[in-house]
Amino acid sequence: MKKKLILTVVTTMFLATVAMGQTGTAGNKRRPVKTGPSNGLLTPAIVSGDLVFTSGQLGLDSKTGQLPEGFEAQFEQAFKNLTALLDTAGSSSEHILKATVFLADMNDYAKLNELYKAKFKGDPPA
Repeated sequence: MKKKLILTVVTTMFLATVAMGQTGTAGNKRRPVKTGPSNGLLTPAIVSGDLVFTSGQLGLDSKTGQLPEGFEAQFEQAFKNLTALLDTAGSSSEHILKATVFLADMNDYAKLNELYKAKFKGDPPA
């Protein structure tokens, strides 16, 4: 149980992305991006002008509410959750400018780099 809680923190990502193909977001108007029932604590993403600001994304499966077993599976699910959110906002992972990943165990650093490189071709986000 403790390992799962640690890995939940591991897969949390905070990102700012450029949104493409938006309508009705002139200037700095804020538009919340809803992806399902709200938990009341935060909005999954906010579109402001040409930017999409996302909240942290965990490796929870949205259908089951469960955390998959293993670091790689949780990373993949977190990235899937992120790309679904970006799609809803009118953007994609190709436009991610900055990513922050929190690791609970530095022994996972090499695996994280391998998974991260596979998701971002060319110049990765800052």
